[in-house]
Amino acid sequence: MSKQASNIDNQIRIGRFAPSPTGGLHFGSLIAAVASYLCARKNPQSQWYLRIEDVDTQRKQKGASSAIIQTLEAYGFAWDGEIFYQSERTDYYQAALDAISKHVYACSCTRKDLQSLSSDMTYGYNYPGLCRNGQLNKDVKRPSIRVKTNNQEICFQDECQKEPFCQNIEHDIGDFILKRRGGLFAYQLAVLVDDHLQGINHVVRGADLFDNTPRQIFLQKLLGYQTPAYLHFPVATTNDGKKLSKQNHSPELNATSTNAKIQQLLKAMKFLGQTDANQDDFSNLQDFWQWAISNWDADAIPKVKTIVYQQN
Repeated sequence: MSKQASNIDNQIRIGRFAPSPTGGLHFGSLIAAVASYLCARKNPQSQWYLRIEDVDTQRKQKGASSAIIQTLEAYGFAWDGEIFYQSERTDYYQAALDAISKHVYACSCTRKDLQSLSSDMTYGYNYPGLCRNGQLNKDVKRPSIRVKTNNQEICFQDECQKEPFCQNIEHDIGDFILKRRGGLFAYQLAVLVDDHLQGINHVVRGADLFDNTPRQIFLQKLLGYQTPAYLHFPVATTNDGKKLSKQNHSPELNATSTNAKIQQLLKAMKFLGQTDANQDDFSNLQDFWQWAISNWDADAIPKVKTIVYQQN
């Protein structure tokens, strides 16, 4: 193990795994759970929380939360404290929004409005500030709420990705949404409020969320929150470049025997660049996790954003 990895692993980490209940867990989810779990469990004084990110109630599937919890338990994951459910925490998100009321404004713009301005404009990005000086369409009763950005670069150094990343949010993104039309809170606000309240100091997640980080650091500064350390591991993709995800219909984890579960966990470890082992070396999941924690090396994670995963 390198000196850098040893320093990372010896720190007391407060981490979390935060799946969305839009379906059951798949292999990509397992990679995320393993990475965040072992980054925390490497130090026995660290903690690892489970959070169900169900703030978007429109995408939530019935029974998915229970299925996720049961799958994690079946694979031997053990979390600290109670499970957080974002759908039960909207008062905290509203309080955070109220705390930065001088920096936000109501916006009546719809996706159709923005697309009419430019054929290549993607909703939510490069927002030109149309409502900064007042809501354009006064008839919209429940507008979205956007935060005013500025012309300063936000930079951070990831613990996995090689180069520091900087972004001028006003130029590259524009004023982004914190509360959607109809009242649902946006991911960008909910996730950092929960991280703050749970004391999360180490965010381990897929590199598909890498460029979300400057926006969250920007909000952390507005709210007076501490910025955690970030580790963005590579995302598993298919041969055609699609991320393994529920949206892309990736198959759910369905291992039933202990050996089959250990085999899946070993595949996740291998994907993350860790020491290989034979499933026959472990008689049960507890043996596997003891070995995995002892051999975990965060610095061995490949320093790329995507890796093609060959399912077999």
